[in-house]
Order: sequence, then structure tokens, then C-alpha cells
Amino acid sequence: MKRQPVHHKRALLFFIVPFGLLFAAFYLVPIGYAIKQSLYRVERTGTFGPAREVFGGLAQYQRVFSDGPFWESIGRVLIFGIVQVPVMLGIALLLALLLDSGLVRGRRFFRLAFFVPYAVPGVVAAIMWGFLYSPNLSPFTAVTSNWDLLSADLVLWAMANVVTWVYVGYNMLIIYSSLLAIPQETYEAARLDGAGAIRTAWSIKIPLVMPAIVLTTVFSIIGTLQLLAEPQVFRTFSSAVSSTYTPNLTVYSTSSIPNFNLAAAFSVVLALATCALSFGFLKLTQRRGSEL
Repeated sequence: MKRQPVHHKRALLFFIVPFGLLFAAFYLVPIGYAIKQSLYRVERTGTFGPAREVFGGLAQYQRVFSDGPFWESIGRVLIFGIVQVPVMLGIALLLALLLDSGLVRGRRFFRLAFFVPYAVPGVVAAIMWGFLYSPNLSPFTAVTSNWDLLSADLVLWAMANVVTWVYVGYNMLIIYSSLLAIPQETYEAARLDGAGAIRTAWSIKIPLVMPAIVLTTVFSIIGTLQLLAEPQVFRTFSSAVSSTYTPNLTVYSTSSIPNFNLAAAFSVVLALATCALSFGFLKLTQRRGSEL
């Protein structure tokens, strides 16, 4: 088949060039600068001499890979994600199916009500839930007096509850939008075959919205490894949250010393780990989809 010539090339450039410039300025340039910073180290002449940056090669990366607390924080957020992400997306899927089922009256109200927590900034949500968890401040003393939700054993899952509360509505809206795109003829054919509401949801709706579920899962994996606002706020409520509790908190604490070169190396390694997990999950889902 002969390829048709592309007309209006100037119009294409009009749309592509602004995106390319912004993408380079706010994505490629910061990444390149972080990689450059990670290859340098600070030297001083004497104890109180002036600091100067010198090329250090992979010295900062050697410190990263030998930093035990950093890798413990990565393991901690991986455990967090293994539990929290399926629970959050399961609730989001259930809410989206309920809104799409026609059994719920006032769908506009509930759609907005489920989404409202996402409009609350993460820091504000963490402060609000931190007060609710605090034994001396919480109105739910029957719970906080029996379970210390800010203890070392439970504070991670207390933060998981905050993240779930904030992002369930956001993920629900993505899945619900995908459900609305399913043609009504598909449902009519299912009804003619005798499929009920549960059977239709399980055999038709969920498989057809699987791309949206995969998308929200990738977003959730990225967000899990970038967990920062919640642990940073919870440090003021709980001594169990250290300055290296999550990878992003480690980066923030290291840059506050300040040691920007080591913080840049932490950031590069964290970015690579995030890309590896995200693309690994996409490849896994694509492989399973091709096998079905």
C-alpha cells in the first residue's frame, strides 16, 4: 500500500515544537542535570576550607549501593505497594462498577463525593489523619487507646490508609470513564444471552476496562516509590518515622544536609528503579494478554 504524503507539515510542527521544548526544559534537562551532579563530589582544603566540587566518577553511586537505610526504605515501600495498591484499585474498581450498574441513585453526587478527597492536598490530608491517629487528640479514643496507629508496627499502614483515602476517587474516575466508553450493544447482547449484572461485570466490564486498570496500576507503582508528603508529615506525630523511612524522604533529607551530589545519585537510582518496575509490570501484563 502506497504511503500518502504528509501535508500541512508546518501545522504539525506548530503542535509538536512547543511540547518538545517544554518536555526538554522540564524533563530532559533536570534529568541530565541530576546525572551530572551525581558524578561530582565536594572537597575541602583543611577542616574549615572553602568547598569545591570535583569530578568523582561513580563514587556517589558506590555510597548509594552501600547505604543500608536507603535499600531498607525501598523494601519498605515495596511491601507498602504490594498491599496498598491492590486494595486501593480493588475499591476503585468496585465503586466504578457500582456507579455504572444503574443500581445507585444520585450517581453525579456519589461520583463527586468519591473524587473530593483527591482535591485535598496530600500534606493537608496527612495532617488531618495524623490528628485522628494521635491518642491525645483523636475523637476516636476507643480505637486509638487500644491500637497505637503511630507505632513502628502500624504507622506504615496508617499512611497506607491516607494514600488510599486520597487516591481511590482519582483511580475510580479513570476506570469509570473507561466503563462509559463500552458500547451499549455489548450489554444488550449479554442480556439476550441471559447474563446477570454480576456475570456481566465479571466477564464483560472488567476485561474491557483492563487497560485502564493497568494504567492506574502503573501510576500507583510510580506514586508508591515517590512517597514523600505522608511520611514527612507523620515524622511530627511519630518517632517511628525516620529521615530515611522512604526513598524520597532519604533524598529530601540528604539534600537538606546539604549534600546535593549524593541526593542526586539517590534520585537517579530511584528513577531507574521506578522505570524498571513500571516497564516490568507493563511487559508482564502485555505477555499475559498475548497468551490469553
